Amino acid sequence: MLSNTKIHFKLSFSQPLGQLALIETKETVWAAVGDQASLSCQLIEDKDVLQITWQKVLPYAEKNLATYTKKYGYSVRVDLAEKMDFQCEDLQSCSMVIRKVMEEDEGCYRCLFITYRTGILIARTCLRLYELYDPVLDVSRSKSPAESVVSCSATGRPAPTVTLTVLQQNLSFSHYNSSSVTHSNGTVTVTTTALLSASSSTQVGCSVSVLSAAPREKLITVPGVKGTSDDGEELFQNGRSEVLLYLGKNGCSQIIFFIFFISFFHSLQNDQG
Repeated sequence: MLSNTKIHFKLSFSQPLGQLALIETKETVWAAVGDQASLSCQLIEDKDVLQITWQKVLPYAEKNLATYTKKYGYSVRVDLAEKMDFQCEDLQSCSMVIRKVMEEDEGCYRCLFITYRTGILIARTCLRLYELYDPVLDVSRSKSPAESVVSCSATGRPAPTVTLTVLQQNLSFSHYNSSSVTHSNGTVTVTTTALLSASSSTQVGCSVSVLSAAPREKLITVPGVKGTSDDGEELFQNGRSEVLLYLGKNGCSQIIFFIFFISFFHSLQNDQG
């Protein structure tokens, strides 16, 4: 736990609190679940700072996380020693690094600069987490035999952006449709569907992204539509060849039979003569 002496000293100032304009910080910091997050506060003007304190804002109060003074150094909560790092040596700025951020780390934090003449300067910054999972890409036949339905869905927080692409240059999607479902844990599943007309097999891709996170991608091959004009021409050619072959075989049989019949007829006439 933090020293009570330091906490009492910090609260003993009577000057007005919360002079936010004197501290530079980010209103919102985004981080992926499992990554590390860095929160920082920087004084815009040099001040005679005696102490810096970081707090977590809770619904009912503020919880002290760490304190730094030039005389006593850092005082960090025992349960956070392996979880957080603090850099405040110059007393004009202070950063807090949270390792392997989880849902319980999400929320707002306050940095407090205890100064000799100005009083307590306070800034507030909030940590928000994002999640992004691999996309699910699926292809099925539509009611029209010449079209395929391409569907891609992805789950994340906040709602991910889902983008469908065709790798073949002369093809494109049509009849886009998008829907979303919000889950109880705050994640959102976004599904995008579109129609694709392709006579031959081609590859389609799905790319999903959330904020500044690296996009996740997936590729799948859409098979060509059977029964197109090219396939019909091939079937016609094959059928014509089979008919000619059939006629050729039957024609040869008929000619052989005709020759045999003439030869037999002439042989019979010679015997009678």
